[in-house]
Amino acid sequence: MLRYRGILFVLHTGIAWRHLPLELGFGSGSTCYRRLDEWQRAGVWERLHALLLDELRAAGEIEWSRAVADSSHVQAKKGLRDGPEPG
Repeated sequence: MLRYRGILFVLHTGIAWRHLPLELGFGSGSTCYRRLDEWQRAGVWERLHALLLDELRAAGEIEWSRAVADSSHVQAKKGLRDGPEPG
């Protein structure tokens, strides 16, 4: 089950999947990428994120005053097609 470590290594370092060194013991980059895709489709990362937030919240380890909201997980709304420009 070292594939998740390979996935995290690639996501953390930003290297290309094809450059994941076999010597690290994570398996090939293409295998790690396939697992990432499978797990993403199965909702594994979303559930893991929710679980981590729940545990941090229960332990009082989230400082919401320092939280940043961005749109990386929110679908952009479509604007008016033939209406006036906003503002």
